[in-house]
Amino acid sequence: MVSSKDTKAQARPASKPRGRPRSFDRETALEKALLAFWQHGYEATSVSDLTRVMDIGAPSLYAAFGDKRSLFEEVVREYGTKYGSFGDRALAEEPTARAAVERTLREAAAEYTDPAHPYGCLVVHAAINCTTPEVEASLRERRNANIAAFERRIRADIAAGVLPAGTDAAALARHTGAMIQGMSQQARDGATRAELEALAEIGLTVWPRT
Repeated sequence: MVSSKDTKAQARPASKPRGRPRSFDRETALEKALLAFWQHGYEATSVSDLTRVMDIGAPSLYAAFGDKRSLFEEVVREYGTKYGSFGDRALAEEPTARAAVERTLREAAAEYTDPAHPYGCLVVHAAINCTTPEVEASLRERRNANIAAFERRIRADIAAGVLPAGTDAAALARHTGAMIQGMSQQARDGATRAELEALAEIGLTVWPRT
């Protein structure tokens, strides 16, 4: 026979264990990690550096973001959306490849020297002295993808007669990539926005005219 006390115990649903509520804002912590990687690069930024700047403990970092490499992958995506998308916008919005490159270089000069954040480009700088093959390969793929996007646009302009038929699309796209990457390092070395804009103007003189 089941007592009324037992009946009540059976009827009462078992309470579920509650996880400890997250005590930090994830987006704020991600931005702090982004700035740390941007300033120091992937290899030189340790987990202890990250927990210090993010103001969280290692268990919280691993629970929210996974390991250091997973956190960095998310940082790179966030950087591409928040800071590094000016090239994609220029390619999508400008009428010609040359106009897109001119706008990209001009906006790179402004972005790479903005004192509101570390100088240069995270995707370029984070790869310096990187000894983690997967991270190095991922950043290289991103840089090469940018060059490929410019090459596709240049080839489209050649096909449309906007650029001369003999234009070397691959070389011109790689020149653009070299300009962007070089401007990033120049900004890290102290070049001003005006100096980078002047450099961009010189770089544009190699473009052929119809």
